[in-house]
Amino acid sequence: MKGQPRETEDRPPVAVLIGRAPDGCGDEVLDELAGLAEAADVGVAARLVQHIDRPVPATYFGSGKVQELAGLVQSTGSDLVIVDMDLSPAQARNLTKEVGVRVIDRSELIMDIFARRARTAQAKLQVELAQLQYMLPRLRGAWGHLDRYKGGGVGTRGPGEKQLETDRRLVDRRIADLKARLQLYERRTALNIEARTEAHKVALAGYTNTGKSTLFNRLTGSERLAVNRLFSTLDTRTRKWPVPDCGDVILSDTVGFVRALPHHLVASFHATLEEVVEADLVLHVVDASSPHVAECIEAVRETMKAIGAHEVPCLTVFNKADLVVDTMELQALLNQHPGAVVISARTGRGLPDLEAAVRAFFVRRTHDVELHVPIARGKLMARAGELGEVLGTDADNEMVRLHLRIGGGRLPRLQAWAEAEGLRLLPWTGAAGALRPAP
Repeated sequence: MKGQPRETEDRPPVAVLIGRAPDGCGDEVLDELAGLAEAADVGVAARLVQHIDRPVPATYFGSGKVQELAGLVQSTGSDLVIVDMDLSPAQARNLTKEVGVRVIDRSELIMDIFARRARTAQAKLQVELAQLQYMLPRLRGAWGHLDRYKGGGVGTRGPGEKQLETDRRLVDRRIADLKARLQLYERRTALNIEARTEAHKVALAGYTNTGKSTLFNRLTGSERLAVNRLFSTLDTRTRKWPVPDCGDVILSDTVGFVRALPHHLVASFHATLEEVVEADLVLHVVDASSPHVAECIEAVRETMKAIGAHEVPCLTVFNKADLVVDTMELQALLNQHPGAVVISARTGRGLPDLEAAVRAFFVRRTHDVELHVPIARGKLMARAGELGEVLGTDADNEMVRLHLRIGGGRLPRLQAWAEAEGLRLLPWTGAAGALRPAP
């Protein structure tokens, strides 16, 4: 069954969603795909699922389900089909031929959303790179209408094959150019992170639309865009977070994750996600009111592992507590995740508890040391105060002894500096009597 051309200028496009569902599950498994479609300004005309153990190589879905899909497209007047998994280039082409409208998969939909949301030059380059890497193996299908012109033998290649090779070279060249330009951003990001070595680095991470940007605004006094839609944030923003008695804390808001985030996007957004990898602490923000909490938590963990951030210390933060109807469900989440904090970024509930948990984390990671500075080199004491918190001092005619408290991430830098200056640095034992408190 073939669809007829449709006029789409006067209305937003509408789509039929189709996916694979385990036995016993209905089309609720497509709820997230429907949210992604909405984020791309695509209406949902119908949903369709199939319970299959093994995908069909040619079309992924069985022939009967493909016919049913084509009928739905025809009866609803849909403009495209969105599949809730990644398709091979051949599967996408075959399905398109069978249903008569364009068929896109989950990765293509997510990349389209990213392209719509990208605002900075870096984000636009990252999205373009991901799209080109996705498109490269699909170029042959784009020129399939010229296949009949292809000849055999040297000098007899037709325009279809010639155009295909030309396109591939252009795409390869553009991909190389984008990677080179993004390396400049990566180096800049690395330098910015290195420059913040003396501060505690905290990153917000989590599923998309869990309220990370709202929390970021609350904690830093920022006015970052915070709306109730998927992928409203693509660019990392960093601000100071004034946590009492915790020294300098730098908070970063990052792009949200989703289940099966396309690997091309993960690779392209490496510079953006570097803030998570290099953080001292990740605040994993979870929407406590979501009916799919467990799946969202697992998806974030998988993505953290994919970007190499799974070993970074993590504090679970259950947000949107004001939207939770059943308090027993919230308590069950806390029982499953000991040490987690419950907050509402919108109302401010629980934010003091979050600050206390972050402060306690960094206190546990601090080290007390004593530094011996010759009294004739008094300028070095000012530098020592920049590298750590001076808690007390003691002096005789030749030497000043400083009691310093320093975060674990800054200890190597203090050690390197002390060694370069020829200063004696020892673990603090509390011996030698009471030092004078630092002014």
